[in-house]
Amino acid sequence: MPDALFMPLDAASPTVTIELDGEPRVVPANMSLAAALLAGGLRRSRTTPVSGAPRAPYCMMGVCFECLMEVDGVASQQTCRMPVAEGLKVRTQEGARDYEGPAR
Repeated sequence: MPDALFMPLDAASPTVTIELDGEPRVVPANMSLAAALLAGGLRRSRTTPVSGAPRAPYCMMGVCFECLMEVDGVASQQTCRMPVAEGLKVRTQEGARDYEGPAR
């Protein structure tokens, strides 16, 4: 068993470039999108639909839904469950997502 459960990222680790809210951001590769964003300095991933309170990834295993963001134009994506990849377009999700349900 290792001496420490958490180890710092190696500065020489591979990276990818993604777009976060319209700005390029270099983040670590080979991890979930949520982990890469947190390592790259992300402070909030969304705001709540009711109060507008800021939220950020929490459980990192798909249970809490605090990591929801818009990824490549698709809202409410669990970023803790998707791998980071070169060129992803990620947006902070503000409030409730738009819903275009079936026509009645």
